[in-house]
Amino acid sequence: MLSHFVLAFEKEISTCSTTICIKQTSLGGQNLYIAPYVSSPLPVVRRMLTLSELIPGELIYDLGSGDGRIVIMAAQEFGAVGVGVEMREDLVKQALEKVSELGLNGMVKIVQSDMFKVDLSRADVVTLYLTTSANEKVKPKLESELRQGTRIVCHDYEILGWKPHRVDKFCENPKLGYPSHTIYVYKV
Repeated sequence: MLSHFVLAFEKEISTCSTTICIKQTSLGGQNLYIAPYVSSPLPVVRRMLTLSELIPGELIYDLGSGDGRIVIMAAQEFGAVGVGVEMREDLVKQALEKVSELGLNGMVKIVQSDMFKVDLSRADVVTLYLTTSANEKVKPKLESELRQGTRIVCHDYEILGWKPHRVDKFCENPKLGYPSHTIYVYKV
């Protein structure tokens, strides 16, 4: 069953736009992006995936996936099928190399695309580590495309106007008492 899903999934992903992703504007010749790249620490990623209640075979999208760590861990440790959407070519290349090195090509896809152009309607889980203002920009897309029951998990930045299903204060290093993170879980 999963292999049939992966084949259909690969066909769908191959049709995704390969234009540079995330909305950008030009100001004095510089591109401005809706959020900076900062990776979530691996213990935080694991906690996000656990809180999402991700189960084997589910489809997870990470918008602004950076080095692919969320979708890679989702496949390795949770048995999920993952799609990372990233705009930066260097991070896409790094993520693709890691996916290949780990033999996860059938479970994880990394696409260099505009997150606003990727169809999220089949997602079971969507992860975000964007700013609150960036989440605000993505919110209409999530509201219009996600089906009932889809979980959205945000690291440190909430989605204003939505009531979280759960808010988790997570301490990365309990012995030190920091760094601490807030994980917001929403259900459509």
